[in-house]
Amino acid sequence: MVVIVLCIWLVFWTWTVQAQHCVWYGECGESTKVPGKKYNCNYTGPPIPLGQEGDELLTELCPGYNYGNQSLCCNVDQLRTLKGSLQLPLQFLSRCPACFFNLMNLFCELTCSPHQSQFMNATQFTPDPDPKQANKSNVVEVRYYIGQTFANAMYNACKDVQAPSSNVKALSLLCGKDAKDCNATNWIQYMFDINNGQTPFPIIPIFSDVPVSGFTPMNNKTYECTEGLEDGSGPCSCQDCAKACGPKPVPPPLPPPWTILGIDAMTVIMWISYVAFLLIFIGAVLGAWNKPRHPHNVRASRQFFSLYVDASCCETLGERFENAMRLLFSAWGSFCVQHPLLVILGSLIVVAASSSGLVYMRVTTDPVELWSSPSSQARQEKDYFDSHFGPFFRTEQLIITTPSNDTDMYTPYPAGLDVPFKAILKKDMLHQVLDLQLDIEGLVATYEGENVTLKDICLAPLAPYNNNCTILSVLNYFQNSHARLDHSIEDEFFVYADYHSHFLYCVSAPASLNDTTLLHDPCIGTFGGPVFPWIALGGYDGTNYNNATALVITFPVNNYLNDTVKRGKALAWEKEFIRFLKSYSNPNLTIAFSAERSIEDEIDRESNSDISTIVVSYIIMFVYISLALGHIQSLRRLLVDSKISLGIAGILIVLSSVASSLGIFSFAGVPLTLIVIEVIPFLVLAVGVDNIFIIVQTYQRDERMHNEELHQQIGRILGDVAPSMFLSSFSETLAFFLGALSNMPAVRTFSMFAGLAVFIDFLLQISCFVSLLGLDARRQEANRLDIICCVKLPEGQVEKTDGFLFRFFKKVYAPFILKEWVRPIVVSALLILPLPHTDSYVLEYFKNMSTYLHTGPPVYFVVEDGLNYSSLEGQNAVCGGVGCNNNSLVQQVYSASLISNYTTIAYTPSSWLDDYFDWVKPQSSCCRYYNNTGAFCNASVVNSSCVHCRPMTASGKQRPVGEEFMRFLPMFLSDNPNVKCGKGGHAAYSTAVDLYPDNKGVGATYFMTFHTILKESSDFIGALKMARVLADNITQSMDHRVFPYSVFYVFYEQYLTIAYDTALNLSVSLAAIFVVTTVLLGFELWSAVIVSITIAMILVNMFGVMWLWDISLNAVSLVNLVMSCGISVEFCSHIVRAFSISVKNNRVERAEEALAHMGSSVFSGITLTKFGGILILALSKSQIFQIFYFRMFLSIVLLGAAHGLIFLPVLLSYIGPSVNKAKVFASNTRYLGTERERLLNY
Repeated sequence: MVVIVLCIWLVFWTWTVQAQHCVWYGECGESTKVPGKKYNCNYTGPPIPLGQEGDELLTELCPGYNYGNQSLCCNVDQLRTLKGSLQLPLQFLSRCPACFFNLMNLFCELTCSPHQSQFMNATQFTPDPDPKQANKSNVVEVRYYIGQTFANAMYNACKDVQAPSSNVKALSLLCGKDAKDCNATNWIQYMFDINNGQTPFPIIPIFSDVPVSGFTPMNNKTYECTEGLEDGSGPCSCQDCAKACGPKPVPPPLPPPWTILGIDAMTVIMWISYVAFLLIFIGAVLGAWNKPRHPHNVRASRQFFSLYVDASCCETLGERFENAMRLLFSAWGSFCVQHPLLVILGSLIVVAASSSGLVYMRVTTDPVELWSSPSSQARQEKDYFDSHFGPFFRTEQLIITTPSNDTDMYTPYPAGLDVPFKAILKKDMLHQVLDLQLDIEGLVATYEGENVTLKDICLAPLAPYNNNCTILSVLNYFQNSHARLDHSIEDEFFVYADYHSHFLYCVSAPASLNDTTLLHDPCIGTFGGPVFPWIALGGYDGTNYNNATALVITFPVNNYLNDTVKRGKALAWEKEFIRFLKSYSNPNLTIAFSAERSIEDEIDRESNSDISTIVVSYIIMFVYISLALGHIQSLRRLLVDSKISLGIAGILIVLSSVASSLGIFSFAGVPLTLIVIEVIPFLVLAVGVDNIFIIVQTYQRDERMHNEELHQQIGRILGDVAPSMFLSSFSETLAFFLGALSNMPAVRTFSMFAGLAVFIDFLLQISCFVSLLGLDARRQEANRLDIICCVKLPEGQVEKTDGFLFRFFKKVYAPFILKEWVRPIVVSALLILPLPHTDSYVLEYFKNMSTYLHTGPPVYFVVEDGLNYSSLEGQNAVCGGVGCNNNSLVQQVYSASLISNYTTIAYTPSSWLDDYFDWVKPQSSCCRYYNNTGAFCNASVVNSSCVHCRPMTASGKQRPVGEEFMRFLPMFLSDNPNVKCGKGGHAAYSTAVDLYPDNKGVGATYFMTFHTILKESSDFIGALKMARVLADNITQSMDHRVFPYSVFYVFYEQYLTIAYDTALNLSVSLAAIFVVTTVLLGFELWSAVIVSITIAMILVNMFGVMWLWDISLNAVSLVNLVMSCGISVEFCSHIVRAFSISVKNNRVERAEEALAHMGSSVFSGITLTKFGGILILALSKSQIFQIFYFRMFLSIVLLGAAHGLIFLPVLLSYIGPSVNKAKVFASNTRYLGTERERLLNY
């Protein structure tokens, strides 16, 4: 029994002795695998006490460890090595105290534990080559037995920790692969792998919770990320610890579609409304047909019309107003015919003076100036961002694909499933793309006699220490080197590592300085930063980057706010960049590209590329007008009765009005836009030509009264038609000027120019054109030839006849359209109308961008000036680390990223404040200064005078506040990240913080993240909305203004209010037309209502056509809608006024007369004139012309003609205003013996 007890005691004593011995102690020879690193010395003796310096290092690295007498298996040299090796993990993981504590536990136990022999086994040794260390050997391999529970707990505490500067999780930078592919075992394996560039010899981790081969795995106590530490450190923040967040935010459910019986509710309601109206209308028509009809007594009617009785006060007032306008215009017309030279010369002087302002004309092609109002929220926020941080960098981008469909299969060594590589990732393709990239880098442009290269303008975040340009390209995984791309480790039997393995490693760990393959090549770009695969690759599925079908190469270029020279250099290089790529040809590569200047260039090109198309369009209209104005009586009198010269003069008057409008506003400093140049001539030509046809054709149909001279006849005719012209022109002018109230620059500018041009055109037509008409009438009466007026034909008998179009409208069309059975069909049919550049390299680029790009645009959450970052309250309101508010800015953006499908926020924001706190920690080697000068000392500098910024005390480990906060912040913002300090803020945050002069405080700052992939316009609009909602919530919780900014916001903000702006503009225009029509029709309210209803129907049908033709509602289409509102007045007002002054017996006859007299002029003046010109626009290569001009202009003309010449006469025949008795009496008296009196009796 005693022997048994003695044996047990001996075993226990032996085990205890073994448990106390070391595996190594001290450092010996230099590692042959990792230069600069040393092996530990083999030592199996007991632990050795540390000195004072070692105690301080142990306290710093392994806080809370208490080994009694501090007898350990490591010396000061090993602790220094440990500190240097763990700088990057410390900087990235110390923001979560529990995570970092567990990690340090792992390494402290490995390096120094007095119980090493319990869980470590040195398996390989080599003799130390140093003669002085002949009795020592190096430990070159060790097995480390780690508890699986410990490993899992350590991983779980660290898996959510963020790396703010990179918008990714810290493990993506520390695990050798993407964080989502990292787990407890492969993370520890990577940290102990000799291929990571930090571990001098293999440390083989063996995971188990039970003893293995006589070793008890290290299973020390761990802390969860939700727990605080014994030293007082708090739990990790929600951003770094998902468990601390509570339940994941749930986006609100999408509102269910509004349906009735499973059908869209609006469709059902509109059909029910239409059917109900149709039934009521048909019932009313049938009732009217069945009602007994009493024959009209024409003589009695004439007797009634000839009496000035029963006229109401309003009718009398209307007649007097109408008569006053008639007398005024008659007198003016007579004066213009009597004094043509005076009027023409005066008109020329006014036009010349107004047009002289064109010398000050400037055309705006800047998209921001075109689409964003200076007073809009997005524009003001852009200006704020630009003034505090500088404008967003310029982007030059290529999307490269290949027509080849080959797939290259890669077989990993020594084992693994084959990995397919798409054709664009084949080595020969990559070499060709690299050649192209290097050619672009070598481009030389010229600006004001000075050579400009990419290096002169590119974004180089580490300059002046590293002047390499930022090039976001997959070739930067190979440092843009053909040699690196060809680097491989192989023999005659196997390829152990090549570009395939390096690519697969780099897409999972783009910030790695040394891949874990046998190549040991870096992944980080030559510019000193990572190239994330979702930025440099496109067309892949999930995260299978090897399946990418496109390469995306981005060259960020510095932008300049007020430096025209530097901006000019950038523009010059971009021009050369575009020229080079337009001429580049490679049958194996398909390239879509864009430069920052491309959109502006394309807008500018739109004004030039389709000049021939526009010229042909206008020539067709000009020729038609010149020929159609003439009323040819016989072939002999062809050149006498033609009005080519008068037509050309009328066209020149239209163009003069446009030039005058442009000149006047150019005098005032208002810039032109391409919409003004392209649309206003079309608009004014429509309005002006219509008026020209009305004047000329009324004169041609008129008969001169007895003893009436020519000037009196034309004056009388102008008195008849000028009120109608004034009605339409003034309505349009007022509608356009009210449209200038819009906030959209393009709409506002168009409305101002158009309103003035239309009114000037009206003034020139009733003055200059009337004088020219008088001269042409004298020429015709004298039988002189048109154009060659010095040639005179012999006198001959001329029989006056009506024109073909007038006879067609009077004899055929008007009677047919107003037949009893036709009118109901017209009303029913028109009420069911629809309800609501291909050669451009930029267009090709946008198509590819939508197809291949896998990342959204960056978005900046800007904190405006005034927040006190030196106080804990100010810091807690913004930061995302330990101790920060749960509703801080960073935390709210992080929470939004968790439901990115709803919020469109893709990632956690980069936070300069959180990185600054990590950088300034005393445990880190980042923040140091020279104790003799106080200047900043970079972590890579080895100098004994460099000391830590803050002491290793309890207060030193707290966040800096007050003056201390500002003392070190400029150092942080100037520090370049390096191997020893990855938290330097120069590259990531140098522009993110706007410091006060002399670094007295922090002004405005931003926190950057990315939107999710945005492809459609609706995606961009939704992203803007959600970003603003999020910023408003942050503003409310911080009680300090925060706003979101992204480069596309200024362009898409218009869509947030486009529906309101459209409704407001069109409503105001309709209201103006209603008021003017009411007044100028002699206070006939019902006539104004009918005009407004018809125009509203045209606009509603325009919306329907836009839906059918997939034309989006934006600033361009809104301009066209405002224009259609104006042109619709031309289609409607003349016919309604003709109806209102008609003295026929009933509404049908009055509508027939109005349609016969005015319909032909409207049809020939607007419809036929525009139709030929519009059809030519279909040949345009420009997308804006094809979609917004051809389609919308064609719709405007066809819908206007359909409503003005078909629907409106029928509507007037049903519900037109009653006859104005006072006007009838005056009309009968005035037209006795004239052609009009003959028509009345027809």
